[in-house]
Amino acid sequence: MNIAIIGLGLMGGSLALSLKKLDFVNSVVGSDHNKGHQNDAIKLTLVDELIPFEEIKKCDVIFLAIPVEGVISTLNRLTDVSKDTTIIDLGSTKELIVSSVPKEIRENFVASHPMTGTENFGPHAAEENLYTDKVVVLCDLEESGEHQATVAKKIFKALKMKKYFMRASEHDRHAAFISHMPHAISYSIANTVMKQENKHNILALAAGGFRSMSRLAKSSPHMWEDIFRQNRVNLLEAIELFESELSSLKQDIIDEDWNSVSKTMNRGKALHEILD
Repeated sequence: MNIAIIGLGLMGGSLALSLKKLDFVNSVVGSDHNKGHQNDAIKLTLVDELIPFEEIKKCDVIFLAIPVEGVISTLNRLTDVSKDTTIIDLGSTKELIVSSVPKEIRENFVASHPMTGTENFGPHAAEENLYTDKVVVLCDLEESGEHQATVAKKIFKALKMKKYFMRASEHDRHAAFISHMPHAISYSIANTVMKQENKHNILALAAGGFRSMSRLAKSSPHMWEDIFRQNRVNLLEAIELFESELSSLKQDIIDEDWNSVSKTMNRGKALHEILD
């Protein structure tokens, strides 16, 4: 099959590197609105070539590795693709995208969210094994065409991804707690420290804990502004519940209730019995 990727940053570039290794993929071509990204993608040989949008429409599979607003806009330009074309988006929020798919191409479309990434962005951030052994969430797959669902599952299986299936609304609420809220907190931690400490002290004293918690603040502000906007309601709920937890811990520290502080930390520590 011939595959096109629109968006050649971290996610699209990494996907391209992995797809080129698959024996059933004939070619991987791409497109990016950013001229610098275009040049970098060719220099880094992420894709075989860059092609115009009208040529992308002729590919068997089209991946949309761009922000949510870009996905919605691009879908409205793909309404004349073949009924056999498979369009797969990689957006971090799903409900708005799914509800915005033009009816003419609803069966062409597969809503996915690979749960992977790094804090870096752009073509130079691309990693060949970024998708290997990671989870991909496929949303509302029963609304996709049988052919398109089969193609998407085949590709993600070949990438050695673990597939999970859920409704788009369900995905967005879970993502708010597990991905979107941690990014909001990381940006806030970074800003709090920047307002209180000078650069010399930050460089001298910032150790593993601070670096780990602020790492996500390296992520693309443009991309995450888009995600926060699209998942605003779920994100606000997650932030409010986090604020409640933090306020409770703060009050226990004010009251010098160290027994409660210890219980709170032990409950939190239990998370890694699930993750590890």
